[in-house]
Amino acid sequence: MPPSLQVGPYTVIALADSAGPFFSPRSEAFPEATDEQWAAADRFDPGALDADGRWWLQFRAFAIRSDRGVTLIDAGIGPADSPAASWAPVPGALPASLAAAGIEPSDVDTVVLTHLHTDHVGWAVVGGEQARPYFPNATYLLQRAELDAIDEVNPQLRSAVIDPLRKTDQLRLLDGDAPLRGGERVCATPGHTPGHQSVLVESGRDLVAVTGDLLVHAIQLLHPELAYAHEMDVAQARSSRERVLRSRAAGTLHLATPHLTEPFIAR
Repeated sequence: MPPSLQVGPYTVIALADSAGPFFSPRSEAFPEATDEQWAAADRFDPGALDADGRWWLQFRAFAIRSDRGVTLIDAGIGPADSPAASWAPVPGALPASLAAAGIEPSDVDTVVLTHLHTDHVGWAVVGGEQARPYFPNATYLLQRAELDAIDEVNPQLRSAVIDPLRKTDQLRLLDGDAPLRGGERVCATPGHTPGHQSVLVESGRDLVAVTGDLLVHAIQLLHPELAYAHEMDVAQARSSRERVLRSRAAGTLHLATPHLTEPFIAR
């Protein structure tokens, strides 16, 4: 069984897809970070640095299961022929991780795509020329602002992901925050991309934030003010990150992150 976190009636499940090095040195990804900040981040998450000094990323999605259904947040790097193949360690193992959690693709009723980067949409649509949504019964949720900016964010995903989802009438566009059918909430967290979104799960005193790329390295958790070179709007990304990290509710804030070594971090 994959790692999971129980929050009231919700089980948040971390679904591993793969792991591998980032395509550029981490010093280029966070050019303002100091040696002291890197040292603190390495103590916090030593697994994010490999033996050759490269930034080592996890690639994972998350499922939220309750008696109301199954919500999937993001769709990993995908199979060997996915759009992420040019840089990410494909093929991913998301189907096997889903099976280990007892989830069939047909069980998923909602897929939240946090944003249109290739390592987050890889299993959304499969089949190449015979493209089909991998989750046949799911509504796929994307911020309208993300689709409006697709030519700037990732134009190849229009034909690879968006058009097939529209063909089967499975794409639904959101305008900002929105409730989900399972009781979770989508929270607009723009900055990394114009329509980046995260998912919040709240029960009692606990709050889980499934972050997407709101933060991609522990250095942003320790120093949320630091700019990441691949944020499209640095100031907006900083504001979104700080807003979520302040959302402690009455009790514990749990972060569910796709790229840090540990899938769940309590604050």
